[in-house]
Amino acid sequence: MASPAIIVIQKRQPQLEKAKLVAYNGEAPDIELMFNPTDITFTRTVEWKSTDGNRGTDLLPKINFSAVKPYTFTLKQLLFDTYETKESVMDYVKIIKQGVETISNKPDKRPPVYIFTWGTVYFYCVITSLTYTLNMFLSDGTPVRALVDIALQEVNKDNLPGGRKSDSKGASRQQHPKLGKNT
Repeated sequence: MASPAIIVIQKRQPQLEKAKLVAYNGEAPDIELMFNPTDITFTRTVEWKSTDGNRGTDLLPKINFSAVKPYTFTLKQLLFDTYETKESVMDYVKIIKQGVETISNKPDKRPPVYIFTWGTVYFYCVITSLTYTLNMFLSDGTPVRALVDIALQEVNKDNLPGGRKSDSKGASRQQHPKLGKNT
């Protein structure tokens, strides 16, 4: 009697997708996170203006819609660790710091615009705040671990900072060189 054939099915392990901030049009180096964030909090506020002196019978002020603010979000406690390689973690931090510095070759002298991606494109955004803490050092003082908080604000991808409004539409739109997607 022949023994039944054993079929081994190997499941393909999914590739870990890294979160990153891709610099729009190569304005600055891309920021690839060493470790993905554990959570991301998105905030959007709606601005209402109240009018003093204009009250209803319940004495609450009359309010009027003013504006919808862009989404903001913070990537908190991003870990960058170079202890095993004994290299300075500042090599990573320097790349992130370029997100809050002006681009020298831009006429409007502004910081870069990024596209936040993590498997999908979330937002075109700018860094509004950067905080980093160096919290591990080699015996010679070389920093090898940093915790980084990056606050970001959504920008309109069709009207990016710098005053260049995109008039291209549909299939004729230029593809982003790194993402292969229409911009």
